[in-house]
Amino acid sequence: MRVAATLAIGAGALWGGLSGPAALGRSDAPATTQPAQAATVSLAQLPPEARQTHRLILAGGPFPYDKDGSVFGNRERLLPDRPRGHYREYTVRTPGARNRGARRFVCGGRPPTQPEACYYTDDHYASFRLVAQ
Repeated sequence: MRVAATLAIGAGALWGGLSGPAALGRSDAPATTQPAQAATVSLAQLPPEARQTHRLILAGGPFPYDKDGSVFGNRERLLPDRPRGHYREYTVRTPGARNRGARRFVCGGRPPTQPEACYYTDDHYASFRLVAQ
């Protein structure tokens, strides 16, 4: 009986260590909604296609892709939290790509031709860099 009780206590302790938030890769700390500070890149460091797209953004177009200028929802929560409609996305042409490719600008502010900030991603929204002008 003593062995069974010891095994039950040991199994309970083991299970307790493998369950709960820590076992799921979570902590009990409150979640934050603020994204990490974005790395910065100068416009001059970006590919020529990105600089061309940026000129089109400031001019209000015309844009080569139908989705350019559409609302970006920030579902990834990598950009600062702003009301829906604040951010707009623009395709940066990728030479050799058969589709829109992965490169984008996401700019925020009104009017769209005078954005408060533009972010560049070359990995389809997995990461962003704040564009310094």
